[in-house]
Amino acid sequence: MTTFVPLSPAPGAGFDFQATLDGNTYRMRVTWNVFGQRWFLTCLTANDVLVFHQALISSPQEGDINLLAGYFVTSTMVFRALGAQFEISP
Repeated sequence: MTTFVPLSPAPGAGFDFQATLDGNTYRMRVTWNVFGQRWFLTCLTANDVLVFHQALISSPQEGDINLLAGYFVTSTMVFRALGAQFEISP
C-alpha cells in the first residue's frame, strides 16, 4: 500500500512527518536551505539518530527516483513536485 504525504510547510518553517520504513518508524524533516535555494530531506530514528541528510530530488511523472536507495531494503520513497507530495511504499 502506498502512503501519500503532501509537502505543506508553514511559512519560514520546516516540515516534519513520520514514515514507517522497513517496519520501523522514522521522523522525516524537510527544510529549506537558503544558500542552496532548495529543499533538503533528513531522516532520523525515533532516538533522533541521523540516518541520512540529502537534497530533495523530484521524480518525473514517467519514473521514480527512490530517495531511500542504499538506506532501506524494501521501502521506497519518491517526491513528486507536480503534486508536491511524497509517495511512500510499502
